[in-house]
Amino acid sequence: MRRFRHLTSQHRTASTNRLLGAILAFNAGAVNAGGFLVVHMYTSHMTGFVSLLADNLVLGNMKLVLGALGALLAFTGGAAVTAILVNGARQHGLRSEYALPLLLEALLLLIFGLMGATLGRQTPFAVPLTVLVLSFTMGLQNALVSKISASQIRTTHMTGIVTDIGIELGKLFYWNRTGSPFESRVRANRIKLRLLGTLLGAFVGGGIVGAAGFKYAGFIWVLPLALLLLALCLPPLYSDLLRTIRRKTARQST
Repeated sequence: MRRFRHLTSQHRTASTNRLLGAILAFNAGAVNAGGFLVVHMYTSHMTGFVSLLADNLVLGNMKLVLGALGALLAFTGGAAVTAILVNGARQHGLRSEYALPLLLEALLLLIFGLMGATLGRQTPFAVPLTVLVLSFTMGLQNALVSKISASQIRTTHMTGIVTDIGIELGKLFYWNRTGSPFESRVRANRIKLRLLGTLLGAFVGGGIVGAAGFKYAGFIWVLPLALLLLALCLPPLYSDLLRTIRRKTARQST
């Protein structure tokens, strides 16, 4: 429980990074699958949007080009905002540097859950506002986990994770010749393989929950996800608030 309270704290360990990565991979899978049922697009899948943009530039379908461009810009904007929040918090000596982007993501998911039906209006990018909001949210999250884990963990897309699983499985099943020097043998990184498997399983599990949640409950299914993220980010935010109050009280008493 103590570790859960400090998942978004300033001081990181490999175990807290793994646990936070699994939680956020579950969240990304749920948002991605639920978002697809809303707008028929996987809003964390930037590879698909880049391909969509390139294909339709050639085909001359500017509506789809604009939609893909809007999703790409929103995702990039979310990642940029995470960098601004994290670096700004560091400059001001805050302990909530990783909690701030998660707080913003939680608020956006709350808006999506409570007002999702009204976010279907079109934008200048020829896609509903929902697409831009969810893409921005996934950009926020992916950049946050990247910064927390020194780019070792990704949660919003599985291409790299599945590739790395294949590489480690290839090492695992590689036959080392009998008598070959130990230092030259091919060995799988079992710790990394477990991490990758956990992230993939969490993403798939989140996808199942997200699809079922939207099918049976509608937009409101997002609220538990938003509240979970809110719970994760509150401890360091509360710590910063207490420190600020103490500093003001100390200045007033001198």
